Amino acid sequence: MIFSSISFIVFFSVVLLGVCLLKGKENKQKFLLLVSYVFYGWWDYRFCFLMLTLTAVSYVTAIKIERNRHTSVKAKRFLRLGIVFPLVILGFFKYFNFFVDTFISVFDISSFHALQIILPVGISFYTFQSMSYTIDVYRGKLRATDSFLKLALYISFFPQLVAGPIVRAIDFLPQLEKEQYVTWQNFKIGFQIFLFGMIKKVCIADYLAVFVDDVYRSPVAFDSATVWLAIVAYSIQIYFDFSGYTDMAVGCARCLGYTLCENFNLPYLSKSVSEFWKRWHISLSTWLMEYLYFPLGGNRKGRTRTYINLIVTMALGGLWHGASWNFVLWGILHGVALCINKMFRSMFSFNNKLFNFCSWLITFIFVSLCWVLFRAGTLTTAVEVFNKLFVWTDIGISQMYVYAWISIAVLLAVSLLAVYRHSCQSFYPVSELNTFYSKVILWIEIFFILGFGYVGSNPFIYFQF
Repeated sequence: MIFSSISFIVFFSVVLLGVCLLKGKENKQKFLLLVSYVFYGWWDYRFCFLMLTLTAVSYVTAIKIERNRHTSVKAKRFLRLGIVFPLVILGFFKYFNFFVDTFISVFDISSFHALQIILPVGISFYTFQSMSYTIDVYRGKLRATDSFLKLALYISFFPQLVAGPIVRAIDFLPQLEKEQYVTWQNFKIGFQIFLFGMIKKVCIADYLAVFVDDVYRSPVAFDSATVWLAIVAYSIQIYFDFSGYTDMAVGCARCLGYTLCENFNLPYLSKSVSEFWKRWHISLSTWLMEYLYFPLGGNRKGRTRTYINLIVTMALGGLWHGASWNFVLWGILHGVALCINKMFRSMFSFNNKLFNFCSWLITFIFVSLCWVLFRAGTLTTAVEVFNKLFVWTDIGISQMYVYAWISIAVLLAVSLLAVYRHSCQSFYPVSELNTFYSKVILWIEIFFILGFGYVGSNPFIYFQF
């Protein structure tokens, strides 16, 4: 069940109606927990038991940490359990075959066979949320909740369940302490944010996917200019796909009265890789910084150790995205870029338009080239793409080539509208915009969805993670 499908619209309508009719905080939370598990079980009901087990372990370990806080040894034992158990689950379902295949290829052993393991949708997200909850309780940032219902709803809350953003317990659990209502104000704001996210998905990302998929399916069949265009197209596609999902998740939650964290802040305006990661997938970069980079030592143990910590953090962040060496290499490249940025930050402190433009252009090109590893199914495909990029071939101006250029031009124009809309939203809440402007934006959004929405049910890119 994806957000841009008719089935979800029907599902969410029932959820809204149920929350409106129910009275009392606990009744509403029980209902939301039930529909969250229905939403997750729509894909495969068997994995609902996996998520429930993970929730139970997090609940028990956090309470044990709270009760044994005066005994650091016991608290640490339960902390390890609260971290190791989710990692074991994540490691088995997501990385077991990856390591087995790597072992087979390195040692050339044919007697081993990979298991037929189904990857649970969203497992990378809700395991991270459960770990952050346990760690925050251990650090004393919040008290362990005595309500299994609240913790279960925090981990399974359906708007952000399968593709983020990664919501921290210290931000969400306090919202469960009081009853949330479906108000007209919240619904109006949430509905507009949801529609805006749908535009990003069905009117931009899904159309670009047709062109990008064709090129990556057989890069050697296209000329260099077309492949370069596909690189830019995928950069646009993945941003509008993932940020579109985030907007739809935030919009759904807002309609129900809940607030989710910001996950994107115009990342392609960044003038450095460091700035990019402050704007892209903010919930993940924050999580990696707080729960991995800092525990490794951060920048407190000398320059060399800082660089190692950055590369290790980004490499593991890449591996988090998928069980492939492509993702690991993608993370390492970003880690190296962060080290270079940190190394030369003090040496280049110019602040003029030319320097800022060059910094932006270099950052965008670097990020776009790294996306090749992200999009290519194998290292072989990635090499073929890079070969086309840097070993120039003759330009064959095909119909697809012309169509792609026109499409990019149109989509960039639409993107400008999106940037403007996002800027307005950042500085002026939708509720504070005048009624006429709000109505115009609303009808423009509906027009784009009905007139230019891609016919099909393409899953969101981040569903695979």
